[in-house]
Amino acid sequence: MSYGNKQYQVNAIEQLVKSVSELLDKDASNKVCVFQSPTGSGKTVMVAKFIEEIITELPEKDLCFLWVSIGKGDLHKQSKKSLERIFDGSPIVNLLEDEFFGSRNYVEQNEVVVVNWEKLYSKYSSGENKGEWKNKVMREGEGINFIEVLENTRDKRKIVLIIDESHYASDAQRTSELRKIINADVTLEMSATPKIQPTGQDIAKGNAKFVYVDPKDVIEEGMIKKELIINENIDKLVDDEKTSQEVIILAAYNKRIELKESFSNIGSSINPLCLIQLPNAEAGVAKKEVIEAFLAEKGITESNGKLAVWLSEEKSDGLDEISDLESKIEFLLFKQAIDTGWDCPRAHILVKLRDIQSFTFEVQTVGRILRMPEQMHYDDENLNTGFIFTNLQKITVQKEDYNPNIIKHLKSLRKSNYTNLSLKSYYKSRIDFGDITSSFGKILEKVFCDYFEIEINPTMVNIAENSEKIKAKGLTTEVMTYKESLITDKKIEGQSFDETIGVLNVVDDKTTSIKLATNDLQEMFNSIIKENLSGFAPKRSTPSVRAAIYQWFRKYFGINYQLENGIIHIQYLFLEEKNISKFSELLSKATGEYKPIKKAEVKSKIEEQFYDWDIKKEEFFNQHTDEKVDYKLCIFEPCYLDKDRSNPEIEFEKHLETKSDKIEWWYKNGVGKKDYFGIKYEENDLPQTFYPDYLIQLKSGITFIGDTKAGETATSSKSRAEALRAYIVEQNKIGKKLIGGIVIKDDTKKWRVNQVETFKYDKNDLTDWDYFDNII
Repeated sequence: MSYGNKQYQVNAIEQLVKSVSELLDKDASNKVCVFQSPTGSGKTVMVAKFIEEIITELPEKDLCFLWVSIGKGDLHKQSKKSLERIFDGSPIVNLLEDEFFGSRNYVEQNEVVVVNWEKLYSKYSSGENKGEWKNKVMREGEGINFIEVLENTRDKRKIVLIIDESHYASDAQRTSELRKIINADVTLEMSATPKIQPTGQDIAKGNAKFVYVDPKDVIEEGMIKKELIINENIDKLVDDEKTSQEVIILAAYNKRIELKESFSNIGSSINPLCLIQLPNAEAGVAKKEVIEAFLAEKGITESNGKLAVWLSEEKSDGLDEISDLESKIEFLLFKQAIDTGWDCPRAHILVKLRDIQSFTFEVQTVGRILRMPEQMHYDDENLNTGFIFTNLQKITVQKEDYNPNIIKHLKSLRKSNYTNLSLKSYYKSRIDFGDITSSFGKILEKVFCDYFEIEINPTMVNIAENSEKIKAKGLTTEVMTYKESLITDKKIEGQSFDETIGVLNVVDDKTTSIKLATNDLQEMFNSIIKENLSGFAPKRSTPSVRAAIYQWFRKYFGINYQLENGIIHIQYLFLEEKNISKFSELLSKATGEYKPIKKAEVKSKIEEQFYDWDIKKEEFFNQHTDEKVDYKLCIFEPCYLDKDRSNPEIEFEKHLETKSDKIEWWYKNGVGKKDYFGIKYEENDLPQTFYPDYLIQLKSGITFIGDTKAGETATSSKSRAEALRAYIVEQNKIGKKLIGGIVIKDDTKKWRVNQVETFKYDKNDLTDWDYFDNII
């Protein structure tokens, strides 16, 4: 299995290597790199690949790594297993408690030592040993303790301290003490919600770095679920006999069966897992007995392996296999034992039972059901959703400033005056991010080889002959360093300083050649790539282009970028004064020639679906991203709408509310999901999905489909407008009653609609635009 190959992961790994490398070169104390990436994005994978790459790129640094895992229990052992799986033998990973009991004097080069944070920093709080370390490896004794190991290690090599889920270990006094003891050369803090943020001053000084992964990129790559829904359909299970506890357990049981069937319908053998969180103390014991009895009636017990328990005082056999996608464990009972860092991508449902000491659900454990089991989204939106069931009377969903607000807990029902529309809807998964992918390598190879007249894929590569061909084109291969020219001893008279503007004249000035810093070299190399991408997305494309260049030099000139200084050597060659202009030109040519290849690649991957669509019977919303609006004609009750919708949309909705004599109901459409109504259109010879803003049911029986625009946004709507017009004509031929088009407000504040076959927008000529009030 490959790791760290999602585009956002590749970008983050690159930034981590660059940031930590720069910090290692900085002569300062308390250097920190904060890595913020959402739950489910693969933080462990990215940091593990960062370790691999920085070892490869900076062999002269002589590094070792101290990986600190948070949380009680054995989560640090899971971290070790994960790292070993990713590293596949190198570098070596060891647990602190297994290796450092007096027998080791220092941490080896490139070694990764995994530590349990709680166990490491714990001290006795009372008694004769008050203030002493609890962990034997920290105490003075007959052998060498870990504090002395660290001192010895610092004499030999640099220490990189990695704090996993650092927000849990950033405040305590002992934490501060432990950081001082470890005294790492660089601290890498990884978290979805870091409490420590580097200040602008620290960043300016170069003592701190910040690497950020956008949650939207993670969702688009199919790594985490699109949304979480709380207490879906529990009202349908309520009767006078069932308690709230029985209802939510039954709802979770039914939902698990439904999800299992959904996976089976797509040919998958994934067995979705339901997590049931018990209250602490005595209440948890009683509830555990009730739940076990309920599940036993359904044929789910510990003895048959379908039920597992993970409590501090009780753990089932087989928990090591619970993360397997086809594990037969269907339900897991836990209290606080599984929390941050626990990884089971098939966990799909969370049940949170009321604790007598807390009637508020603050949504803390939801990260355990965020991950997608196969790191992709499915056509069945049910499988892209996480489900939470709770009998807590009050649900508090904190605003997520970092993660998207995907927890939907406000329920709205479709009104009874709705009659099925059965409209043909279109959906396609997003498979193009405007980026250059690994297929670019062959194009670059051909362009470069054709220009230098180098044979592609020869039986045996003649490196000497290829070098001569490079020289024949006026370039050089004899470059082992890269130097930049800097002005030296340039004088500006004080009296003329304020008059000095623009670029200084340096033609006759003295200059000196100085070796470019490694990090500056990387930055310059990336900059040249970004300047020659022919319109492709820079952030996503740069890693693929860079890899193609490295591969070309390795294949035809024997420069192995995976060995010491290999990458630096290639960058020197590329950026050499005699070479840079021609290589830039060839790179631009290659990316240009890649465009039709990319388009064909995208087309081959497109999966389109046409299906009958109707407005859902119920919808869920989030209190921080959606607002409750007192609209009478909205098809949902209560009416929740996106807080960030545009002013034209808000104004149009207010206008619709004044037309109760003509309008039965109206619906605000969404985007990006099969739950919403979509129309196919083409742009740049590729199919796209158009999600019109509004569907309006008129009392006449006609359905209006419209999309609001303002100013210049109307000008760019031609392809969508004409697709909507064609759709309406096509559907009316088979018996539908549809009208609609692009909707604007004119200078007289009147709403106008374009319903013509060939769309045109000119604010000074709205001859083809009907008055909305006249056609409804």
